[in-house]
Amino acid sequence: MSRSPSSDADPHGDQPIRTAGASPTEADAAVVLVHGRGARADGMLQFAREFGRDGVHYVAPQAQRGTWYPNRFVAPIERNQPYLDSALAHVGRAVDAARKGGLPTEKVLLVGFSQGACLVSEFVARDPKRYGGLVLLSGGLIGEEGTEFDHTGDVEGMPFFVGVSDDDPHIPMSRAEETVEVFERLNADVRFDRYEGRGHGIFEEEIEYLRESVAALVGA
Repeated sequence: MSRSPSSDADPHGDQPIRTAGASPTEADAAVVLVHGRGARADGMLQFAREFGRDGVHYVAPQAQRGTWYPNRFVAPIERNQPYLDSALAHVGRAVDAARKGGLPTEKVLLVGFSQGACLVSEFVARDPKRYGGLVLLSGGLIGEEGTEFDHTGDVEGMPFFVGVSDDDPHIPMSRAEETVEVFERLNADVRFDRYEGRGHGIFEEEIEYLRESVAALVGA
């Protein structure tokens, strides 16, 4: 079956948004979870059980065929279009779903792993707001080497976490450092965890950080 022109222009536009936890109208906070390449939204909801609490609405957008954009995040941006713009729009819909019950952005935590971490960092940097937090599990801003990241705005002290290992085959430490510089300029409250020899993954320190962040959001 051939794809329509509209779906070619917006490949993630018809993809689902999975939810779990408290209902939007009863939640004290929300967490938006963005999966990595080749993964599933349902897997991120399962991951949330490792740091979840009562009173939280969990929202996970699904990428078409499990991939947000086809090439590496350090490829020229045009090589990842129209998938990148479509992916950013889908994250925006997930944020809207997280706030459906009336939560302010300050009660919404954005979490991404790998390709998903790159995507949520780009989402906030392009339209800075004071979210409840931004957590990058092995990720960084999108763009080829030598990109001048000239983002402006103010996230008003938003908690910002990035963790990456020095031998990560997908996320150069230099890009994590550039991403930290951008969010420091945007007035984020930065925590930058550099790991040694751990490769590409999610680590216990990061899960503990998520537990603490979610607990703070719900006021526990």
